[in-house]
Amino acid sequence: MGTSMRYVSIFALAAFAAGAVLDCGTVHAAASAEKGKAAYVQHGCWQCHGFQGQGGVTGPKLAPDPIAIKAFTAFVRTTDRAMPPYTEKVLSNEELADIHAYLQSVPKPADYKSIPLLNQ
Repeated sequence: MGTSMRYVSIFALAAFAAGAVLDCGTVHAAASAEKGKAAYVQHGCWQCHGFQGQGGVTGPKLAPDPIAIKAFTAFVRTTDRAMPPYTEKVLSNEELADIHAYLQSVPKPADYKSIPLLNQ
């Protein structure tokens, strides 16, 4: 391999790595669990799904482990069930991504076997 070809390969690899790092940073910065919690409360999601997405009488469980962001977004935008669809005018894509990040941040409940009172 010639010297110029080696530099082209190194440059291409460095550009790819930089792009991957920047892309991950952008995705991470775009979705904020803290902002998502505020949007979740502001838009009234808690009224049906509970404050931590645990589900309620009228809304199913959303957290922990929410469905994939694409399916989540598609459902919220186009639902024809009891939940009204939320257009981008009402709930921006950024807010929706933040809400999804919030739902992902909800910790899993403790295993019932680790709770002494439940094992008596």
